[in-house]
Amino acid sequence: MVQLSFLVQGVLARMASEHDLSLIQVRLLGILRDRRPGMLELARLLGLDKSSMTGLVSRAEKRGLVRRVPSPDDGRAVLVELTAAGRELTGRCTAGMGREIAALTASLTTGERAQVTALAGKILGNAQETGAG
Repeated sequence: MVQLSFLVQGVLARMASEHDLSLIQVRLLGILRDRRPGMLELARLLGLDKSSMTGLVSRAEKRGLVRRVPSPDDGRAVLVELTAAGRELTGRCTAGMGREIAALTASLTTGERAQVTALAGKILGNAQETGAG
């Protein structure tokens, strides 16, 4: 499992490099793909402190990938969301990851790929329930 984790991290690192992003920036874009979290939630999800999170979002903002918007629930808080350019880049990264993973799993049968996907989903679900990862 550890070797598989390293393999996936390597794929992520290549995707980041191809798009002139850091690994943490790729993770940021991935999180923002389907949600608009606040800064504290983003920091928690990425395992960063407040000042590191602020710097990460500021750099992504300067590249036109994300924007901060006022929270409709709390006038003092901001949410972070992808811009159109950020969404497009995230789509390219996701497609590239899909191609890389497809190449890595090409030797598996359709049934074996389904099994791996189901087992990974179960592991991820458990991690989410327990707050791990």
